[in-house]
Amino acid sequence: MSSIYESYRNALQAEEPVVLATVIEGKNVGSKLLVFGNENVEGSLGSSELDRVVSRDALGMLEAGTSEVRHYGLDGEARQHDLSIFIETHSRSPQMIIFGAVDFTRALAAQSKLLGFRVTVCDAREVFVTRRRFPMADELVVDWPDRLLKRIGEDLGQRDAVCVLTHDAKFDVPALLSSLATRVGYLGAMGSRLTHEKRVDRLRQEGVTDEQLCRIMSPLGLDIGGRTPEETAVSIVAEIIAIRTGRSAPRLSQTTGHIH
Repeated sequence: MSSIYESYRNALQAEEPVVLATVIEGKNVGSKLLVFGNENVEGSLGSSELDRVVSRDALGMLEAGTSEVRHYGLDGEARQHDLSIFIETHSRSPQMIIFGAVDFTRALAAQSKLLGFRVTVCDAREVFVTRRRFPMADELVVDWPDRLLKRIGEDLGQRDAVCVLTHDAKFDVPALLSSLATRVGYLGAMGSRLTHEKRVDRLRQEGVTDEQLCRIMSPLGLDIGGRTPEETAVSIVAEIIAIRTGRSAPRLSQTTGHIH
């Protein structure tokens, strides 16, 4: 058991995604199974089939960032209550990738940090991507969007967000194309409705389907009447929260008329 605790401690210290499942009621109370984000496991809850089922559930909960008590049969059967198992997940911080070092980026980066995101600001123009302009960012990247996403795209999941704020087709289109190839949970692009219509035409020319286009929130944010960069940032993170929680809210991409 000590080796499990050591592995658990090391994973937490390294901020690696990990799940600890513990039997809290039923046979083998106190037995533990440690499930890592790479699907490796340590320990056992009592049977190989139970370990397999709980590992599968644990990875799903890790993706969602949730922890809860679940009930199983002795060999992992569903809808049985022989065992109560507390599945405690420790996910990495969700990522906020912002393309474009513009005025709105500073406000969005600051708001995202308040919500616990790990913030990356990326722009190919080195003169704009400075620590002085974005002291709150966890990482500043001077590169093209598609090159950054080629490196980190496989790590993006449903809890992560990509916001394209560049207003420039030579940045926007590569950023959106590369983002659509990932599993990122929120993908938004700033711009007027006319800008987005032109952007959609370019994306269609690149082979993007209507189904894929539906993933892009543009204009991004909820219709709260925001005008300043700070108010706009609030509307964007509000939309991210609404999508993540499945709540219904008026989104600018689903309304007509003027944005403001």
